[in-house]
Amino acid sequence: MKNDISLKDNTGYKVAIIAILVILFFVAFILGNTKGTLEVGARRIFEVIMTDDGSSERMVIWNIRLPRMILAALVGANLALSGAILQGVMKNPLADPSIIGISSGAGLFGIAVLVILPQHIGLVPIAAFVGAMAAAFIIYILSWKGGIQTTRIILAGVAVSALFGAGISGILVFYSDRVHGALTFMNGSLSSRSWPEVHTILPYTVIGVILVNIFAEKLNILILGDDVARGLGLNVEATRFGFTALAAFLAASAVSVVGLLGFVGLIVPHSIRLIMGNDYNYMFPATALLGSVLLMFSDTFARTFLSPTEIPVGIVMAVLGAPFFLFLLRRE
Repeated sequence: MKNDISLKDNTGYKVAIIAILVILFFVAFILGNTKGTLEVGARRIFEVIMTDDGSSERMVIWNIRLPRMILAALVGANLALSGAILQGVMKNPLADPSIIGISSGAGLFGIAVLVILPQHIGLVPIAAFVGAMAAAFIIYILSWKGGIQTTRIILAGVAVSALFGAGISGILVFYSDRVHGALTFMNGSLSSRSWPEVHTILPYTVIGVILVNIFAEKLNILILGDDVARGLGLNVEATRFGFTALAAFLAASAVSVVGLLGFVGLIVPHSIRLIMGNDYNYMFPATALLGSVLLMFSDTFARTFLSPTEIPVGIVMAVLGAPFFLFLLRRE
């Protein structure tokens, strides 16, 4: 155990883990572009990306697989970072955007636009962010009692998640003739996603990644405990709310383009924590990379396992995530 702790504290070890994740990122990215009904070699992928030769390979890679893999990487990174933030803020390894209600809030507002106002589909990202922030705000109101305690946040989040889930069900009941698109949104899917969705989420990812790395040290201080953090001059409540807002920002951007996708924010940060420890200066980049890798591999499997039938990637993540969730429950 002592050797394990010293290894996690070793900077060279952490850098090596991140380097391995970078390699896995490129492996997952290339594999996702080569596999499918039309098999394309790795070398050919780079050729058709660099040169528009009008071939069928160019059309498949450029219009379908390339943007889909980029989108999977961005969504995976956003959800994983959101989960890492929430687990740090709440000091609970079971915290996750979908479990505490942030994703449900984003999903409710996003589905409301998709189903009730389909002519304004371009407003889905904004609506999802408003819904995520509304969920976060309600959670804080419900959990406030002379200050914020992490246990109350979790319990309030579960209640809010159930409330927004009921709202989603209500919309589907009253607008049953428009359910198909909403069901795809609820299960989380990268099917038919292309460059417009990449352009939608990219600014959120860039802003989110910059902010989490700028403020990583504040989260390192926060996890030491509220009293210690205050002693070091940190405004605990403002910091906690700011990080929760950032988590909502990242989760909402992912929900707005692929729908409700669970377990990424639960599995990835906890796995990285087990491997690398709690230093968020290294944990954040590693978490973003592993989130991207996991979702790219999962989507490639979902797209090819029963080809030409495609499984929504949200179902694949649920199959992977449920056993891991049970493992966490047993471990805690």
